[in-house]
Amino acid sequence: MNITVNGVTHEIESGLLTTLLDVLREELGITGPKAGCHQGGCGACTVLVDGEPRRACLLPVAYADGGEITTVEGLGAPESLEPIQQAFVHHYAAQCGFCTSGMMLAAHSYIAHGGTDDAEAIQTALGGHVCRCTGYSKIIEAVAATARGDSFDLTETAVGKYTTMTTGMTTGGAE
Repeated sequence: MNITVNGVTHEIESGLLTTLLDVLREELGITGPKAGCHQGGCGACTVLVDGEPRRACLLPVAYADGGEITTVEGLGAPESLEPIQQAFVHHYAAQCGFCTSGMMLAAHSYIAHGGTDDAEAIQTALGGHVCRCTGYSKIIEAVAATARGDSFDLTETAVGKYTTMTTGMTTGGAE
């Protein structure tokens, strides 16, 4: 059985019913998809299979045979981030980071399928993705900004309280 992950084809040795999540993390060493609830309810394991968001913890790897899988590692490199990644940085939408890869991939798919900056539509598209840090407003702002085609200065967040990327993180004057 063969799957292509982030543009690289792999021959899979795991059994047909092994979850895609286990294959990605254990056999291929790709750790972007997270093992959260193991029941498909939290979205931390979300990957794109042929461009569509799928819960890797529920998906037998046989389903993905011959398919194209994209994980967060396949979206963009640090020096060339995809717009959704730039927006998450700029809007400070990634807090602890556990949900981030699943949220980004679901948002990326939403926008790729013509998604708009409508907050309710974004909430529907991200339904089932749990952010334990309750950072939903910043995540929705980031997705909306990407859908609008906003550009981002990655040296500051949207509110300007924190610096990021090049200059390092500060506490916004609360040192």
